[in-house]
Amino acid sequence: MRLRVEFTTEPFDLDEAPAHAVVAREVVEAAELDAVDVGPFGNTAEGGADQVLGAVDALLRRTLEAGATRISLQVNVVDAVGGGRGGEGER
Repeated sequence: MRLRVEFTTEPFDLDEAPAHAVVAREVVEAAELDAVDVGPFGNTAEGGADQVLGAVDALLRRTLEAGATRISLQVNVVDAVGGGRGGEGER
Protein backbone atom coordinates (compact mmCIF):
# COMPACT_ATOMS: atom_id res chain seq x y z
CA MET A 1 0.00 0.00 0.00
CA ARG A 2 1.23 3.47 -0.87
CA LEU A 3 0.46 6.41 1.45
CA ARG A 4 0.73 10.18 1.30
CA VAL A 5 1.11 12.24 4.46
CA GLU A 6 0.50 15.98 4.60
CA PHE A 7 1.54 17.83 7.73
CA THR A 8 2.29 21.14 9.38
CA THR A 9 3.96 21.97 12.68
CA GLU A 10 3.30 25.01 14.82
CA PRO A 11 3.96 27.63 16.06
CA PHE A 12 4.80 29.38 12.80
CA ASP A 13 7.62 31.85 12.42
CA LEU A 14 7.81 33.52 9.03
CA ASP A 15 11.18 35.15 9.72
CA GLU A 16 13.15 32.03 10.63
CA ALA A 17 12.35 28.32 10.56
CA PRO A 18 11.71 27.17 14.14
CA ALA A 19 13.62 24.17 15.47
CA HIS A 20 10.59 21.88 15.18
CA ALA A 21 10.20 22.74 11.48
CA VAL A 22 13.88 21.99 10.84
CA VAL A 23 13.51 18.66 12.65
CA ALA A 24 10.39 17.81 10.60
CA ARG A 25 12.32 18.47 7.39
CA GLU A 26 15.22 16.31 8.58
CA VAL A 27 12.88 13.43 9.48
CA VAL A 28 11.09 13.28 6.13
CA GLU A 29 14.25 13.85 4.09
CA ALA A 30 16.06 11.04 5.95
CA ALA A 31 13.17 8.58 5.62
CA GLU A 32 13.13 6.19 2.68
CA LEU A 33 10.27 7.98 0.92
CA ASP A 34 9.71 8.33 -2.81
CA ALA A 35 8.49 11.91 -2.86
CA VAL A 36 9.03 14.73 -0.37
CA ASP A 37 7.87 18.33 -0.75
CA VAL A 38 8.76 20.68 2.10
CA GLY A 39 7.32 24.18 2.14
CA PRO A 40 6.70 27.04 4.58
CA PHE A 41 2.97 26.32 5.04
CA GLY A 42 2.69 22.60 4.47
CA ASN A 43 4.68 19.50 3.70
CA THR A 44 3.94 16.26 1.87
CA ALA A 45 5.69 12.94 1.66
CA GLU A 46 4.75 9.76 -0.16
CA GLY A 47 5.95 6.18 -0.08
CA GLY A 48 5.23 2.67 1.09
CA ALA A 49 3.03 2.24 4.14
CA ASP A 50 5.82 1.05 6.45
CA GLN A 51 8.10 3.92 5.45
CA VAL A 52 5.41 6.60 5.78
CA LEU A 53 4.11 5.28 9.11
CA GLY A 54 7.65 5.04 10.47
CA ALA A 55 8.34 8.60 9.35
CA VAL A 56 5.08 9.81 10.96
CA ASP A 57 6.05 8.18 14.26
CA ALA A 58 9.49 9.83 14.20
CA LEU A 59 7.99 13.12 13.03
CA LEU A 60 5.54 13.28 15.94
CA ARG A 61 8.06 12.33 18.58
CA ARG A 62 10.95 14.49 17.39
CA THR A 63 9.00 17.65 16.54
CA LEU A 64 7.24 17.62 19.91
CA GLU A 65 10.64 17.24 21.59
CA ALA A 66 11.89 20.18 19.50
CA GLY A 67 9.13 22.51 20.67
CA ALA A 68 6.14 21.98 18.39
CA THR A 69 2.90 22.83 20.19
CA ARG A 70 0.61 21.54 17.44
CA ILE A 71 1.07 19.06 14.61
CA SER A 72 -1.65 18.69 12.02
CA LEU A 73 -1.47 15.73 9.69
CA GLN A 74 -3.50 13.81 7.21
CA VAL A 75 -2.68 10.38 5.80
CA ASN A 76 -4.24 9.16 2.55
CA VAL A 77 -4.04 5.85 0.74
CA VAL A 78 -2.92 6.68 -2.79
CA ASP A 79 -2.47 3.16 -4.08
CA ALA A 80 -3.86 0.04 -2.48
CA VAL A 81 -2.31 -3.36 -3.22
CA GLY A 82 -4.03 -4.84 -6.25
CA GLY A 83 -5.97 -1.67 -6.98
CA GLY A 84 -5.64 1.72 -8.54
CA ARG A 85 -5.31 5.05 -6.89
CA GLY A 86 -7.57 5.30 -3.85
CA GLY A 87 -9.48 8.54 -3.83
CA GLU A 88 -12.68 9.88 -2.40
CA GLY A 89 -15.70 8.17 -3.85
CA GLU A 90 -13.62 5.32 -5.30
CA ARG A 91 -14.32 1.80 -4.11
